[in-house]
Amino acid sequence: MNTETANKTVLITGTSSGIGLATAVAAARGGWHVIATMRDTAKAGALRAAAEEAGVTVDIRTLDVTDPASVQACLAGLDRLDALVNNAGAGHVGTLEQESVEDVRAVMEVNFFGVLHVTKAALPLLRASGGRVVTVTSVGGVVGQPFNEAYCAAKFAVEGYMESLAPVAATVGVNVSVVEPGAVASEFVSNVGEIEKVVAQAGPYAPALTAYLARTRGAFAAAQTPQDVAERMVEHLDAERPAFRLLTSPTAQAFVAPKLNDLDGAAVQALTGAWLA
Repeated sequence: MNTETANKTVLITGTSSGIGLATAVAAARGGWHVIATMRDTAKAGALRAAAEEAGVTVDIRTLDVTDPASVQACLAGLDRLDALVNNAGAGHVGTLEQESVEDVRAVMEVNFFGVLHVTKAALPLLRASGGRVVTVTSVGGVVGQPFNEAYCAAKFAVEGYMESLAPVAATVGVNVSVVEPGAVASEFVSNVGEIEKVVAQAGPYAPALTAYLARTRGAFAAAQTPQDVAERMVEHLDAERPAFRLLTSPTAQAFVAPKLNDLDGAAVQALTGAWLA
């Protein structure tokens, strides 16, 4: 347990499975008081079991990131908040001609506007504590990927918003950062039913989609585990001055390297932060 985190509170969204679940347990093991949120607490069984196995306690609460009233209700009961981890999100596979603009809008609601709803509600508490906002994005927030147009657009939007917010939040004592995992075990497999449906409806795009899926299955065969990502996340939470960008694996770093030379975001933050000095 990190004694410096004792009595510090972190709220994590999307903790029913995957990275969110693993991070909630790892943070609790590291000494944080964890408020683990999810849209439907009836799905909290896996988190409760993992916490019990680890010998830790987490405070499980309802929070739907797409519902401002739900966000306000969850945050309203907090006297203190030292960190927010925006993890809730949803994957999506498709391409523009084969889906509606409403489909794209729905992806943006969860992956972009959901982050804004929760962050906006948390900022007054984080200003009071000198806390931090950590948002899980993706390497898909740096490199646009075929058949992931809507998902990558949302993650690009989150990256741009947080990169722009970071120097502003720093002037009131709040650290803002993003975490970019690459392929994480179980995420791709959990969407197989949806993907099979997309392939069946792909029409002239079916050959390209089939090739893309074959490549992606290979990438997920060597995916990083949620537990490994969670360990990196907690190290980032515990850091005295976390960098703006955390790439969670060498694979993630190699994936974005052709586009990003400023791997930890320090150069951009130094540039834009100087504008406010």
